[in-house]
Amino acid sequence: MSSTSRPTDDGTANLDATRITDSTRLSDATRPSDATRLPASPDVMRLQSAFDSIAKNASQVIVGKNLPIRLCITALMAGGHVLLEDNPGTGKTQLARGLARSIGASFKRIQFTPDLLPSDVVGMTFYDQRDAKFEFREGPVFACIVLADEINRASPKTQSALLEVMEERKVTVDGVTHDVPQPFIVIATQNPIEQLGTYKLPEAQMDRFLIRTSMGHPGREAGLDILRELDIADRATTINPVLSGDDVLALRRAAEQVHVDDAILEYVMRLVERTRQDSRIAVGSSMRGALALARCARIWAAADGRGYVQPEDVEDLAVPVLSHRTVLTAEATFEGVSSDDVIRDMLGRIPSPVMGS
Repeated sequence: MSSTSRPTDDGTANLDATRITDSTRLSDATRPSDATRLPASPDVMRLQSAFDSIAKNASQVIVGKNLPIRLCITALMAGGHVLLEDNPGTGKTQLARGLARSIGASFKRIQFTPDLLPSDVVGMTFYDQRDAKFEFREGPVFACIVLADEINRASPKTQSALLEVMEERKVTVDGVTHDVPQPFIVIATQNPIEQLGTYKLPEAQMDRFLIRTSMGHPGREAGLDILRELDIADRATTINPVLSGDDVLALRRAAEQVHVDDAILEYVMRLVERTRQDSRIAVGSSMRGALALARCARIWAAADGRGYVQPEDVEDLAVPVLSHRTVLTAEATFEGVSSDDVIRDMLGRIPSPVMGS
């Protein structure tokens, strides 16, 4: 059957007449299987317990921000990176340090500025006159948790120094490849209100962030709790590790036991395909976005004590995983539409699988 293109009611294009449309009911082949009723394995239950321990520990550092904490832990367990977009003073640095303290991992902070060089990030090779040989001096990127503070203030050349290490967990300097410590996660921040002297992150780098989220200011009660402890200058130093780096790596392997039904994978693909067809989006999500959504949903399910992914896991994570991977058209931007709004609208238009059918 030949492929045709016809417009839909919301201005998107159905590029394939054979593809399941948003109004089509799921067939028996795409309905969730009986595997979704299986109980979670002991390894998955350990992942849930570890997830909750880190979240409880980090909540002592960042008060009243449960969702950003859980999203960052999800990225840590899934082996991805986080982009925090928020105003100054919302606790972005404290969150990164709290995660590092919770798993007893090394932590380094890089303050990005216009004069920062790539060698200031990844390291450099220098000649040691005493030993008469060249040696590699590691940069601050050689840590388990790296805080790239105000990443959009550095030049594109310096920003690109993170591309290889974020994707491959390796750094190549002068033709020699060096492994970074594991587990490895980059938590980058950028200020959305002050754009003078900044460089917009390219789409290729945005796509390497597993999740984008924001902190927001604390509520009244959370703010009062913080004020009652105003003598604590660094809240991250008040907590102790609850896991080790090796524990995190083992839990990542345990997440592979979480079942992802074909119906859920179909749902993920329909969401990603819609980002490529919507008339409000100039550039949609890549397959990296589909993989990221499925992997994060697996962690989200395990954190809930389930050995299977359900549609609600995908819906909870669609905005933080997919919104930063889309580029809106000039018309949509002029109308004040955000990528978050577009993804939420898609979730309302695409029917989700009915579990237990």
